[in-house]
Amino acid sequence: MRAKSKLLLIVAIMLLGLTTATIINVSLNFREYSINNAVEKARMTAAIVKDGLTAHMVNGIMDKRQYFLDQISHNNNKIKSLWIIRSKNVIKQYGEGFPNETVRDAIDKKVIQSGKISKIITEHTDGITLRVTIPYKARASGGENSCLTCHDVKVGDTLGAISMEFDITSMRSTGMFTIIKILGLNIIFLIVVLILINYYVSPYTKLFSSLQVGIKKAYSGDFTHEFSTTISGDAKKIVDRMNILFRKMQETFGDIKHTLGTFIPQGCVSSSDPLYEAKTIIEELADIYKFKKTIELDASKADVYGRIIDILRLKYKLNHFLFYEINNITSERKIIYNTEEKSICYGKTNKDAMECRAHRTKTVTVSSEFPNLCKLCASQYSDYVCIPFSINNDISITISIIALDEENIEQIKPYISSVKHYLEAAKPVIESQILMEKLRDTSLRDGMTNLYNRRFLEELIDKIMSQAERNNDHYSILMLDVDFFKMVNDTHGHDVGDKVIVQLAKILKDSIREADLAIRYGGEEFIVMLHNATDEGTLSVANKIHSSFGNFSFNVGASETLKKTISIGIAKFSTDGDTIWKTIKYADTALYEAKNTGRNKIVEFTKEMYKSGENF
Repeated sequence: MRAKSKLLLIVAIMLLGLTTATIINVSLNFREYSINNAVEKARMTAAIVKDGLTAHMVNGIMDKRQYFLDQISHNNNKIKSLWIIRSKNVIKQYGEGFPNETVRDAIDKKVIQSGKISKIITEHTDGITLRVTIPYKARASGGENSCLTCHDVKVGDTLGAISMEFDITSMRSTGMFTIIKILGLNIIFLIVVLILINYYVSPYTKLFSSLQVGIKKAYSGDFTHEFSTTISGDAKKIVDRMNILFRKMQETFGDIKHTLGTFIPQGCVSSSDPLYEAKTIIEELADIYKFKKTIELDASKADVYGRIIDILRLKYKLNHFLFYEINNITSERKIIYNTEEKSICYGKTNKDAMECRAHRTKTVTVSSEFPNLCKLCASQYSDYVCIPFSINNDISITISIIALDEENIEQIKPYISSVKHYLEAAKPVIESQILMEKLRDTSLRDGMTNLYNRRFLEELIDKIMSQAERNNDHYSILMLDVDFFKMVNDTHGHDVGDKVIVQLAKILKDSIREADLAIRYGGEEFIVMLHNATDEGTLSVANKIHSSFGNFSFNVGASETLKKTISIGIAKFSTDGDTIWKTIKYADTALYEAKNTGRNKIVEFTKEMYKSGENF
């Protein structure tokens, strides 16, 4: 409707402009016409006066000329006044004439001198006066009427002039009446034109408005608008096709939005344009699909974590964040990746992840939501966003993003949903990697003691060796064996034998550090690898294991107890052996020495233990 109003307003303004131009043109033309008409009457009057004066002169009655002039003025009510002026030549020849035949003003004087007609319009509130002064010039036309016959002048000399004042006030009223008639006709024409335009244009403007409404709804994802028109022909065909198109769009787009909603929740993209939202979601899905296809071929959980970290760094341009992995069983948290020098949380949070608000509540924690929201956040980091994510019952992830200020937080917030989408895509892959690690770990552990087994040592010994050489590390190898273990099984049964093995494994785990390794090498034999231990520290651990096991009493039934002892052989990498395997062999040699020299003792390897001719 606004378009129609604009159109009618434009047409009205154009017609009013045309009317104004017409009125101005008519007014100017009418004024000029009235003036020219009065001037022409003046010329005719001047000619009559001239002929009359010539007749008076020829007939010798020039002294009667005033009556003649008065009659001309009286018989024409438009002539307010009329007088004649003699030039100097005529005055010189015939005298001054009557008193009213002298030069009255500068206009008369100018016309006498120049010999050119003068016309001046004077307007007052009560009327309009046209002053016309016309010169009489001497001419030699031949015959008795030649001016030169009576006047002592040359051809072209000015003999005198006639001045007349005309009342042309009626021109004003007549002009106004004409203008009113023109204005009235134009207004009638304008009304008729606007009515016709409104009648013929309204269906098109209504169609245009309907199109605007439909397109506006479509911009918001609503294609339910039904177009209608009273126009036949091509316009009707267009409307019918638009209705068909919108129905198909509604059906198709509705399905697309519903389908996209099953992958990524609607509203995760901040946009009022659903088409743009759908485009953004599809692009996000494509990126996530490529990400998932990539991590499915990664070899380990660490590789997948690395991909997520790359997404945070490269796609979202996050330069300050920490990536945590949380063991849901032990509630311990470890840092996988950190852009800062230290954790943004106090240390006890890593020992007990339930102290972390985001992990405990399983909700995104944004520092701007409430002052001092997370009590365990280090004070120097006042602005942060923490995103928790559960992989399975065993493992969870927390991403802590450090913000520069609250404005930076607002820039980070839109990324939260998208980051979660990547974590959702990575979840099954990480779960699979965890399962594979469990299966692999199970195959590398002894089922009875849960210590690493000989297969673990065989598979990872090269890696341990390379790392030790790269970092200039050394290991103390303890080879342990339960003294007279076969007798336990033979006398008390395998159940008691298993208790002995399990208890020894427990003592080993309690006696070593996290960086050390305890391995069930086979049967009643165990290996302990002490990482970067000193000679004193090695003997201290060996004595602790030896005494702890020797002091333990096993219940074998019927109120009977059993105590057992162990023998320990010690060798050092790389002091005794230049490879791990060789060092294990030397530790085994020292153990053999302990058993042959009485058992229940700790023996350190020496070169004197080499057997003659044996190649180590």
